[in-house]
Amino acid sequence: MNFRVVCAAAALAAIVHPASAQQYPSQPVRIVVPFSAGSNTDAQARILADKLSQMWKQQVIVENRPGIAGTASVAKSPADGYTLMLTSSGHPVANVISPTAPFDPVKDFAGVTQVSAVSASFVVPVELPANNLKEFIALAQQSPGKMNFGSAGTASTSYLAGEIFKQIANVNLVHVPYKGAPEALNSIMRNDTQVYFASTTFSPDLITAKKIKVLAVSSAKRAPRLPEVPTAAEAGVPEYVYDSWFGVMAPAGTPAAILNKVSADIASALKLPDVVKAVDTQGLVVVTQTPAAFDKLIASEASRYGKILREAGVGKN
Repeated sequence: MNFRVVCAAAALAAIVHPASAQQYPSQPVRIVVPFSAGSNTDAQARILADKLSQMWKQQVIVENRPGIAGTASVAKSPADGYTLMLTSSGHPVANVISPTAPFDPVKDFAGVTQVSAVSASFVVPVELPANNLKEFIALAQQSPGKMNFGSAGTASTSYLAGEIFKQIANVNLVHVPYKGAPEALNSIMRNDTQVYFASTTFSPDLITAKKIKVLAVSSAKRAPRLPEVPTAAEAGVPEYVYDSWFGVMAPAGTPAAILNKVSADIASALKLPDVVKAVDTQGLVVVTQTPAAFDKLIASEASRYGKILREAGVGKN
């Protein structure tokens, strides 16, 4: 073969094939957050972006693209490791919640690692005449379809927590989506909505100031930041347990070597003392895992929660 042809073929191969894990990253990396600035997801993305920028000697940019469109943009991005996404545990059932979503949350994404877990606090307006979970359920059953539950957006953790609660508690609550947690919490303080499954990151100060009431937490164990608040099981609804998480994903087809490198580097970043402190301040618990383990979790929750939501008729209207 002609020497020039060999050289041209080698150059073309270097362009077509993604960089190896040893070379990665050789250019800026984007972390897309499908939620608004100031959200729990956004805060974690910015912590990681700062540390990864230092580790990689490359700029890591956080891009807020709220909603299904933001997630869809990641699914359609090149699978080269230069587009990542930090999302929440609502992701596995995004196509159940929004049947027209132009992506499959399992098939179109590759897991990188879970980043953290957090309990949701069941918060209501201070003037609502319910001081425990049983009283809230009784109140909602007396007025079917007349009480609202807010969320940080469709497919968010707070939305999923609410829909699962509706089915288990047999209550008819109207979903009102907002553009992020701050707006959803404001709706509770205004009594525009009557319940919101707030991350324990945001709720303690408002609870202390008596701007909202908390009736329970969704997790299997009491939340470290709200140790006096009972779990839903302790409050009389033993079937209701929802542990939410945040994690990093990439487009399907991203080379395994790059996924493993990013996963390991994120795990290293999450062990840094200042990061541990920042995460703890947000009321989160650090949780990391291999890409394969995270893929398994996503597929499991897509099946489990997808079944619950379909049986509840979610996404049919």
